Amino acid sequence: MVKRTFDPHPVFDVGYLLEFLREREIKTCHVWRIYGGLIKMLVLEMEEDVTEVWRGIEGLPKELYDLLPKYFTPLSSKVVRREGSGKGDTTKMVVELQDGLQVESVIMRYDPKKGKDVTKPGQQRQGKARATLCLSSQVGCQMACKFCATGTMGLKGNLNPAEIFEQLVHAMRIEKIRNVVFMGMGEPLNNYKSMVDSIRLMVDSRLFGLAPSHITVSTVGVTNRIRTLASDLPGVNLALSLHAPNQEIRLAIVPTGRAYPVEKLIAACRAWQTQTGGKKVFFEYVVLGGINDEVSHALELGELLSKNEIDGVVNLIPWNPTESGAMEGYQAPAEGKLFAFQRALREAHGIRCTVRREFGQDINSACGQLVINSGASPSVCAPSPARSKAKVGLGLLLDW
Repeated sequence: MVKRTFDPHPVFDVGYLLEFLREREIKTCHVWRIYGGLIKMLVLEMEEDVTEVWRGIEGLPKELYDLLPKYFTPLSSKVVRREGSGKGDTTKMVVELQDGLQVESVIMRYDPKKGKDVTKPGQQRQGKARATLCLSSQVGCQMACKFCATGTMGLKGNLNPAEIFEQLVHAMRIEKIRNVVFMGMGEPLNNYKSMVDSIRLMVDSRLFGLAPSHITVSTVGVTNRIRTLASDLPGVNLALSLHAPNQEIRLAIVPTGRAYPVEKLIAACRAWQTQTGGKKVFFEYVVLGGINDEVSHALELGELLSKNEIDGVVNLIPWNPTESGAMEGYQAPAEGKLFAFQRALREAHGIRCTVRREFGQDINSACGQLVINSGASPSVCAPSPARSKAKVGLGLLLDW
């Protein structure tokens, strides 16, 4: 992994900006005026020329109007390709970073008036229409889960906190985002500080003001970081990518799991749950036909969670086709197997179990399908014309 540098530096790297101001004896309270002005210009007013946004920020010392464009960039990344699914419920963004590396982010739209929820066969979906952003924390990933396309890239670099936050800015320029899930490229707990800093910006009421409970951090399992996450970000959700009821099956799917045995992962989740006052733990379970989809696996999983007194929700994810997974001989499970697994968990152990709806499989943006193929040179695309200023609304900015 190559150490990445920036010139000019992304302004939404809050730690870097604070230090820059302190070195020049400029009041750090101006950070929030800078950020508020940028969000207003970039998202509310849809300013296209990012070099012009500095002039639109009001109330800064004169020297900052000279320093900011010299040393910083409002956006260090750009959306170079956008693809929509045939159903219209998914938009994939390919985001190019300042050094030419690329990551993918996915907007998923939930509308209770359309479609069915497969939590229970035939059950009508509940709740209000909302949009969720699935974003990336690294370029590539070193965890090498065998069913996942991202793992074939290896780890090319960590994202700066600004580059993580900018994915939300790009998405907000398309439509209002309610939820954020760290389930894109990378292992977020292996880029811990950047992840924490970016989330603190997302939830700040002076910026987008997302509810911490609307943010989920997904991890393959970095046990020491699971424990510190509870103290650093106690309001966010934890999702453990478990994928197996025991260590033997898990190692066949997630080879790097050798460093984090299942029992230690469950213990870390239990500690996280205690520290957060009893928040539910989400367990992600990619279901592979003939490998981890039997009722016996469900019962073993239920026993694992029950004996450790974990209050959790198991999210079954039918495997989405990938080239790497196909080479392993993986296949999606039969629907009957999915619901039999679900019933076994519920009836034998009283554990809530859902089946994740597939989003964007036709544009390779479903779970496990995100990957950047080397040599791609997509053209820059403009922000979506469907995103109007009126639709954004001033409610995105609070308490300025």
